[in-house]
Amino acid sequence: MAASNFVDYVKIYCRSGKGGRGSMHLRRAKYNPNGGPDGGDGGRGGNVYLRGNHNYWTLLHLRYERHIRAGHGGNGGRDKCHGTDGKDVYIDVPCGTVAYNAENGKYICDVSRDGQVVMLLKGGRGGLGNYQFRTATNQAPRFAQPGEPMQEMTVILELKLLADVGLVGFPNAGKSTLLSALSSARPKIANYPFTTLEPSLGIVEYRDHKSFVMADIPGIIEGASEGRGLGLRFLRHIERNSLLLFMVPGDTDDIKREYEILLGELRNFNPEMLDKHRVLAVTKADLLDDELIEMLRETVPTDIPVVFISAVAHSGLDELKDILWRELNSESNKLKEITAEDTLVHRDKDMNAFAAELAAEGEDLDEGFDDDAAEVDVDELEDFDDFEYEDEEDANG
Repeated sequence: MAASNFVDYVKIYCRSGKGGRGSMHLRRAKYNPNGGPDGGDGGRGGNVYLRGNHNYWTLLHLRYERHIRAGHGGNGGRDKCHGTDGKDVYIDVPCGTVAYNAENGKYICDVSRDGQVVMLLKGGRGGLGNYQFRTATNQAPRFAQPGEPMQEMTVILELKLLADVGLVGFPNAGKSTLLSALSSARPKIANYPFTTLEPSLGIVEYRDHKSFVMADIPGIIEGASEGRGLGLRFLRHIERNSLLLFMVPGDTDDIKREYEILLGELRNFNPEMLDKHRVLAVTKADLLDDELIEMLRETVPTDIPVVFISAVAHSGLDELKDILWRELNSESNKLKEITAEDTLVHRDKDMNAFAAELAAEGEDLDEGFDDDAAEVDVDELEDFDDFEYEDEEDANG
């Protein structure tokens, strides 16, 4: 795997805690010769949660902690002592993380807000002690419940970046240059294709202390939706964007044709992305004179806002920000909290196709994942039944 600080998928094994066993104990004391049942309940097993954390922007930290285990519940004791509850585990993930079951690709949940907590696996309930089963006709019950077993699951976590505006364009269209000109982000910029190998985020300041978030992804080429280039893997990072900013260089042969190619790739990847508002920025306008710009205006698409800009010369950038802010706040595309779950239509994932995608890019879904370490001790798996109980060998304590 190529070394990178940006990790947008990871495979982890999660296991909740099993419930503690209830105690079967009969109290005997010289000052209380009749005694009676006093076995306490077992503690519940620990839960496993996913928690959104805005301090993370990648899943890199989970590459080094692939096996997550919550604590087991403690067993009940004499004198109606309750077993300790198992320790809960919180898995911090970046906002925009989607969880899938690695076995069947079923969608589990979406963690999209800072501080949002979603239960991934529930710990087993603790068993009841024999004190809970005392009745007038059975004053010395000699049974107690075992705790419920743990739950386990292998999970695929996939990150989809959250941003208001997503940049869409061919390699060397000037996306990274624009992001660096509008924000404090410093993506790599060079005069060769695929300079950008991982997504970048930048906060664009607007008037009256307002701002919006812009995302740059690696360049898209024709056929990206079929796996060519780098676009396929990173196209999902603009699925959540409220607005798409298409960028086509002004010195290209046919601006409208390049725009339609980009639009076609998005359509093939996810047709619902065409429902988003779009703006076209013709870049490198510093290479064009006023007469040529007027000629090009007659050839560009007429169904979307078009602006000619030069990030290097800082020309047209204020006009671009005005258009972006207007589109974000338009009645049909009211700027809303993009972390809401309804900004993305979730689908179950084809795990075979996903693994093939990554393999084509030289990635391995199972790299660093130890299946043996995920195996559960058979002795830990206990069947739970509300009507079957186990006797304590030492009934008198």
